[in-house]
Amino acid sequence: MHRPQPPLSVLIVEDEALLAMDIEAMIEDVGHHVVAEAASLFDVQALSDTLAPHLAFVDVQLARQTSGLDVARLITRRWPETFIIFVTANPKKIPDDFAGGHGVIPKPFSRSGLQSALRYIEEGVCDPPPTSPQPSSFLASTAFAARWAT
Repeated sequence: MHRPQPPLSVLIVEDEALLAMDIEAMIEDVGHHVVAEAASLFDVQALSDTLAPHLAFVDVQLARQTSGLDVARLITRRWPETFIIFVTANPKKIPDDFAGGHGVIPKPFSRSGLQSALRYIEEGVCDPPPTSPQPSSFLASTAFAARWAT
């Protein structure tokens, strides 16, 4: 499997426009590139198949009464190499199998918390396993925590 190198291309799936803009700014501040934003499952369905982001930040409750869990399943089918991180105030709504996702950043989060999580995730995506300690702002899915255990 080919490992991407920074900067990573990132998809943001968040229905709160101001929060999406904040996440975009934080991602770009650490040197990555946001390739698309979506507010619902329908928006993600409308994206080009050629997009293939390295990383997707996905809220669980989205616009138009759609679910980030369905978005994660769609991303897994369309872009199987995409690393999916849920960003949600309701981490308990994520099933044990993480619906194909790799981890969660619970809301509310701080700028430094998101950026610490992003650096850790970058290590895991580009050169696994991460060498930094897992930040408290990121919870890896059981499958990926085991895979990254050192």
